[in-house]
Amino acid sequence: MENPFVYGEVVPRSAFVGREQELHRLVSDLGEGQKVFLMSPRRYGKSSLIRQALAALARRGVLTVDLTVASYSSYVGFLEGYAEALARAHVARPAGIGAWVREVLRAVGPEARFVGPGALATGASPARAGRAATGAGRTGGQWRSLTFPGARTPRDVSRLADEIFALPQRIADERRGRLVVALDEFQEIATFDGGSVEQALRAAVQHQRQVGYVFAGSEPALMERMVGPRRPFYKAGPVMRLQKIPADVFAAFVETRFRKSGLVPEPGLGDAVVDLAGNLPYDVQRLAHETWDDVRVASRRRVTLDDLHQTLHRLLAEHAVLFEAAWQRLTLGQRAALRAVVVEQGTELLSGDVRARHRLGGPSSVQAALAALQRVDLVLRDETGRYAVLDSLFREWIGRKTY
Repeated sequence: MENPFVYGEVVPRSAFVGREQELHRLVSDLGEGQKVFLMSPRRYGKSSLIRQALAALARRGVLTVDLTVASYSSYVGFLEGYAEALARAHVARPAGIGAWVREVLRAVGPEARFVGPGALATGASPARAGRAATGAGRTGGQWRSLTFPGARTPRDVSRLADEIFALPQRIADERRGRLVVALDEFQEIATFDGGSVEQALRAAVQHQRQVGYVFAGSEPALMERMVGPRRPFYKAGPVMRLQKIPADVFAAFVETRFRKSGLVPEPGLGDAVVDLAGNLPYDVQRLAHETWDDVRVASRRRVTLDDLHQTLHRLLAEHAVLFEAAWQRLTLGQRAALRAVVVEQGTELLSGDVRARHRLGGPSSVQAALAALQRVDLVLRDETGRYAVLDSLFREWIGRKTY
């Protein structure tokens, strides 16, 4: 049997759980051309939700484009990747991409690259790119990438951005239908000279009635600022803030998946998995996945709480070196604050009793340590104001191995 639990990647439809209302709302808004801002801490299943929404829209005949902003190391690189993703989605035959790009982006000097017999393996000027596309179609050459070597000055880049940000509506017009664009890890736009990028993108998308956008980010504090007053995206569209999946729903899902794969879970196993994993989708799927593997290797058909804890101990041992290195990189004040988050379950951390118990110093020192832990993605603060260690395995390691 194939393991029914998936982690470390976007989960397939069969392993998607507990987001029915969010999925329905996202599909509905995007299908109507809304500009949606989706925020959640890491490991909440944001990217999986987006992929499910795009798949549902694609089944309705809507063209979709999906891009992760954090994948790019420069603004021009992001613009090149964005233009290429739009071209790949719109043009059915790879050999025709160069000609289309040459036509619609002539003013900014694209270079289309091809590989294959008779096709260009290096850059081509706009005119040569068109000829290369024709040759590629005849000889089997394949589209490879798109570059804009002429974008050297801030003025050049600004002009390029205006041209590319206008492409989605142009594609929607050409197809006489709707287009949906997903920009994941959108908060990374700020690293590309964020103010001007936000302004240029907002100026383009506000007129694109046939194009839905989801701007998704896993750093809620940064995303909240991006949609705040005096920022270009203020009141640009609806805001969705993902909460945790209800624990009982997730627990029932875990036990059902075990049963459907032919293994019988001990009563309460789902609750235990969700509790140990901090009710974070990534961690729940990971712990269930690894427990399933261990039971199958042992050739047993029943999954017990003892099996779950044996798997947990194995995972802690396998991650010990990594966790020790992470712990050593922290200052003493950050270590103390992190341990207090675990022991106190993330509450009352500024109270006198907790600070005295964990030797945390003054309230300002504790706040500074917590802020530093959040910046390096070790700790998150949930919708209730409670702090939690982002990785449930690291949380268990801290509770068992530090003092």
